[in-house]
Amino acid sequence: MSEYVIEMLGITKKFPGIIANDDVTLQLKKGEIHALLGENGAGKSTLMSILFGLYQPDAGQIRKDGEVVQINNPNDANRLHIGMVHQHFKLVDVFTVLDNIILGAEQTKHGILQKHEARAKVLELCQQYGLAVDPDATIEEISVGMQQRVEILKMLFRDNDILIFDEPTAVLTPQEIDELMHSMRGFAKEGKSILFITHKLNEIMAVADRVTVLRKGKHVGTVNVADVTMDDLAEMMVGRKVSFVTEKAEAHVGEAKLRVQNLSVAGRNAAKDKVHNINFSVRGGEIVGIAGIDGNGQTELVHALTGLAPASKGHIFIGNEEVTGASVRTRNNKGLSHIPEDRHKHGLVLDYTLGENLVLKDYFEPQYQHAGFLRFDAITRHAEELIEKFDIRSGQGANTIARSMSGGNQQKAIVARELALSPDVLIAVQPTRGLDVGAIEYIHRQIIAARDSGRAVLLVSLELDEVMNLSDRILVMHDGEIVAEVDAKYATAQELGLYMSGASKQQIAAENEVNA
Repeated sequence: MSEYVIEMLGITKKFPGIIANDDVTLQLKKGEIHALLGENGAGKSTLMSILFGLYQPDAGQIRKDGEVVQINNPNDANRLHIGMVHQHFKLVDVFTVLDNIILGAEQTKHGILQKHEARAKVLELCQQYGLAVDPDATIEEISVGMQQRVEILKMLFRDNDILIFDEPTAVLTPQEIDELMHSMRGFAKEGKSILFITHKLNEIMAVADRVTVLRKGKHVGTVNVADVTMDDLAEMMVGRKVSFVTEKAEAHVGEAKLRVQNLSVAGRNAAKDKVHNINFSVRGGEIVGIAGIDGNGQTELVHALTGLAPASKGHIFIGNEEVTGASVRTRNNKGLSHIPEDRHKHGLVLDYTLGENLVLKDYFEPQYQHAGFLRFDAITRHAEELIEKFDIRSGQGANTIARSMSGGNQQKAIVARELALSPDVLIAVQPTRGLDVGAIEYIHRQIIAARDSGRAVLLVSLELDEVMNLSDRILVMHDGEIVAEVDAKYATAQELGLYMSGASKQQIAAENEVNA
């Protein structure tokens, strides 16, 4: 019997203009959590897609329990008890939780769908693994964290014992990440084997047994996590030393460039406002961070500020001009840039080329069009400059279809486009979601450079470390309201966490006294 449940030996996969995997070997032991680490576009998701049958390798072989296997499609993978939670979930929004879990593995009798036994099994799995979900809720009604539970339950329902998680924490709150880590440890104790793609080094240190590092499609090495530090892994991943400390000079603030007065935003299908009577301003030369647990009105606030949703009350000003009822383009033309939370829904046109996506907000300017016809030579030159500056990995350069790029490189494209507009106001929502440590370091420097050049930056992030490192002032949102304003120099994670959970200033003061 082989020591390894899965062996991917000498795997090579080529796409037009790029070698995604170049003679890569990965070996997974039974009952281990094995992390797969690498820069954006290093080939991690491609390698796991080959194991799950979504792609076929150009060279190499896959073995399960020492036997060579052919995985032509996901059904073959499931028959081999291999399951995968994708970075972008594969769920049908209008179906129920139960229907999504059994989809493709339905039981029928005389041509009639039988759900009773499936429901009982799903409820038993929920109880066994602490993955509480409502089987009758539709996917569009539940949170992102709950949707991920549904994806995990899909694997467990099919009795998979090799579990692939592709960037599983990219869209989760800190609390949901802790729950997921706990679940993964439980799966490993049961003897299930886990492959875990992530950019977050602290998660690898916390939960993985071994880690395989890829760089530009090549296998750099496989090490025991107990034998290395985060600095070691970062250097293996990007090929140089990486700074985890964001350095910034003292802020030199100017006039308010974004002002929000008595702003309320109605919730979707909700009796009360999701954002209620908010007031704040962001001045030129400062970064104002918004901290809060996901679902406390941050998304609705950003949508109202950027024109993606209407405000139900109040006023929004860019400089001295009111833009409360203005269109998205009008706000953009008045100096507002937006790095959106959902890069697929609001950030990119996935079937456009990278070059076209990089001019989505200014394609109508004279340098990119003449008499209504696009000047593709100018668009390509502009794209090539940004590809070089922001290290956007794309197989065919400006002509690469956005959908074919890795999630991290899609994110870099959005950040490049928004910063290239030289905005007066930059609203950055989860700007480093899905990026590797090298790219995070670079994007953070770019955001600080925007602030130092006199721009007003509103940073909205679920990463508390990111908010604390980058911000000059921090606003905390809870239940649709700003409950605290804190000087970032004196902020602590404990204090912000208490505000985020709804504690009052009096409760926090009492807690601080007890701790003192």
